[in-house]
Amino acid sequence: MPEVDPRAWLTGKLFYPLWDLKDRSHRLREWRGLERSQWLPTPELISRQWDAARRLIVYAARECPFYGERFQRAGAISGADVTPETWRRIPILTKQDIRENADGLLAGSFRREDLLQAKTGGSTGIALRVYFDRRCQELRNAAALRSDRWAGWEPGIRRISVWGNPPLPQSLKARLRNAFHDRMEFLDTMEINDASLRGFLASANKPAPFAIQGHAHSIFIVARWLEKHAVLHLRPKAIIATSMMLLRPERETIERVFGRRVTDRYGCEEVGLIASECEQHRGMHLNVEHLLVECLRDDGTPASPGEEGALIITDLVNRGMPLIRYRIEDVGVLSDRVCPCGRGQPLLERLTGRTADFLVRSDGSLVAGVSLVERTLTALKGIEQMQIVQEAVDTFRLRLVPADGYGRETEEALSREFRSVFGDSVQVTLEPVDRLSQDSSGKYRFSISRVPY
Repeated sequence: MPEVDPRAWLTGKLFYPLWDLKDRSHRLREWRGLERSQWLPTPELISRQWDAARRLIVYAARECPFYGERFQRAGAISGADVTPETWRRIPILTKQDIRENADGLLAGSFRREDLLQAKTGGSTGIALRVYFDRRCQELRNAAALRSDRWAGWEPGIRRISVWGNPPLPQSLKARLRNAFHDRMEFLDTMEINDASLRGFLASANKPAPFAIQGHAHSIFIVARWLEKHAVLHLRPKAIIATSMMLLRPERETIERVFGRRVTDRYGCEEVGLIASECEQHRGMHLNVEHLLVECLRDDGTPASPGEEGALIITDLVNRGMPLIRYRIEDVGVLSDRVCPCGRGQPLLERLTGRTADFLVRSDGSLVAGVSLVERTLTALKGIEQMQIVQEAVDTFRLRLVPADGYGRETEEALSREFRSVFGDSVQVTLEPVDRLSQDSSGKYRFSISRVPY
């Protein structure tokens, strides 16, 4: 496979800037700014971050009725008052707040019809609509471009997107953009079968460099199929796993099959890219130029570096619908380590999981379901994939995709593992399946709890 792709060069050097010019977009300019700012010292990046937070408070108090009232109740918070200590007087913004106060959260200087909309159901299946302005979209796209380059991609290199219900280009304009700018091919994860995977292989075998991006678990399914069919010659320029947690056993399979490190990336529809691994793969750099990320204990105090806590996100660049101290319902661990790459963005040590994916013990304590799945897949032979469904405090259903070596010994070891975590009285039902089911967007959930806490 040639390392030089003339079409990639033409796309990156010509069509990218021409398309921005046509759309009157500042995306590439913002991207160049992020390429420079990533090398700033951490204290300077944090100082800029808090300056942006102060400007946001002034703007939101003036433009958004919801925040005007909220800041008054919090003790007359103003831009000049904002410090890390006074900041925590601002109440946490929840998904329910957004659903019930959408009009009050919209900035008065924007018309709703002029804003872009993102819709997410998350793990609860309840739709949440948020809005953002066009400059915010450009900044988010710029952050994604920077992260893509950390993975090894360069503008113009074609991509194979492993995604559920992918946005296939329909109009003539969309098809032209895809042919000359995006260069995107798709594998729909809602239709993963031998035929679609052979189509993926045909795309990957084209005589031009390519990158792979998509749902982490779906990329693993592709890698597993390639390994099963002894297809081990594919060498993508980049592999970008996003949209769901990348489990360690799955990372190992992907990297073994493709001979390249996977870049793990964390983001969401509401605020865009939150954090991404760089080429060192030693944690994920926080997107501090655009976001302020807090990690809080249950009592609302800041978690220490290395301590697990709820992630609270403030979008510093969305002026259409500011999201200030938004509880994203994810749990993670911040770090005080310094990445050897030399970039100044602080690190997210790891993402533990979504709040809804935590399992409940009889004493009310919580267990990270995704971590339990990962540990089990690593320790026990004969299990290729697993999904935990907690039906009640003492009742679990384990949906398993068996692998070589699966048998009575595996089942007994799995039952012992769950009794050691949840107590001897738990009932564990094993349900071998051919494949795990997906949600409507093509994502997989490794842990589902039906027990409120």
